[in-house]
Amino acid sequence: MRKFFVTIAFFLSVAACAQVRWNQTYQQYIDQYKDIAIEQMHRWKIPASITLAQGLFESGAGQSELARKGNNHFGIKCHGWTGRKVYHDDDARNECFRAYPTAYESFEDHSRFLSTGQRYRSLFSLKQTDYKGWARGLKAAGYATNPQYADKLIEIIQLYKLYNYDTAKSYDKFMTERAKDQRQGGAALHPITMYNKNYYLVARRGDTFKSIAAEVGISYRKLANYNEIDKNHQFTEGEIVWLKKKQTKAPKEYKGYRYRVRSGESMYSIAQKYGIRLKNLYKMNNMSPYDDLKVGDVLRLR
Repeated sequence: MRKFFVTIAFFLSVAACAQVRWNQTYQQYIDQYKDIAIEQMHRWKIPASITLAQGLFESGAGQSELARKGNNHFGIKCHGWTGRKVYHDDDARNECFRAYPTAYESFEDHSRFLSTGQRYRSLFSLKQTDYKGWARGLKAAGYATNPQYADKLIEIIQLYKLYNYDTAKSYDKFMTERAKDQRQGGAALHPITMYNKNYYLVARRGDTFKSIAAEVGISYRKLANYNEIDKNHQFTEGEIVWLKKKQTKAPKEYKGYRYRVRSGESMYSIAQKYGIRLKNLYKMNNMSPYDDLKVGDVLRLR
C-alpha cells in the first residue's frame, strides 16, 4: 500500500499541531509552484488546490530530504520505476523512492500517477472544484495511511485559499518554463516569490544581471530596465530583483497608508521594496529626483 512520507521537521510544525498555521515558507512554495499546478489541472483535470496541498504536505513545502535530493514532492515510491532512485527510511528501512531531474517532472509524474491509477479513477468523476471530495477520496483510496490526511489537506487549502486556483483559466508560462529548466546540480536556483502582481527573487552576494538572466531566461538588459538600475550592477546579498516591469503603485491594501522613511532608505530602495516604478513613486508624492529625502518623511505608496 502506498504510504505517505513526511519529514520530522514538517511533522513537528504541522502534524503535531491541532491546526495548520500560516507561514511564509508555505506561501513561497505556493508562489513558486501554483502555475505548474494550474497547468497540470488544465491537462489532467486534477484540482490545482489538491496538487499544491499534497506537495506542501508530502514535501514539507519543498524542504524534505526527498524533495532536496530527488525532486520528489509527492512521496511516490518506485513501484516499477525505471528512472533514477533515491533511498530513504520510511515505513521500512532504506525504501526506494522515485527521483526526478526537476520539480516539474515530479508534478507531472504525480498527475500521471493519479490519472492512470485504477484506485483513483472514481475521483475524476468529481467536480474540479470539489477539493473536499478529492481530499477524502485520496485518503479512502489509500494514498496515505495518516488518519488525518484528508483533514490536513483541506485545512491547508482553506488556510491558503488554494481553492481559488481551481477556477483559474490561465497560468504564467514563464514560471512553468523555468521549472522545466530547473535541473539539479551546480548552484541552487533562486526561489521566486510573487508580490504586487509581479515576480521577484532575492539576490545573493556576487550576483549580476547576467548571471541572473542566464538562470531565469530573460535578457539581462531587460532585467536591468525592469529594476531601473545599470545593467553592470553587481548585487549585494538581499537586494530584490524584479522579473517583470514593476507596477505603478503598491498593492491595494496600501490605499490611504502613509509610509515613514527610515534610516538608510532612498526613493529607489522603497520603490524596489514595494515593486513600484520609481518615476511613479516620485509623481504620487509630488517630488522629483532632485528633492532630498529625509528620515521621518511620509510617503504615499498608491
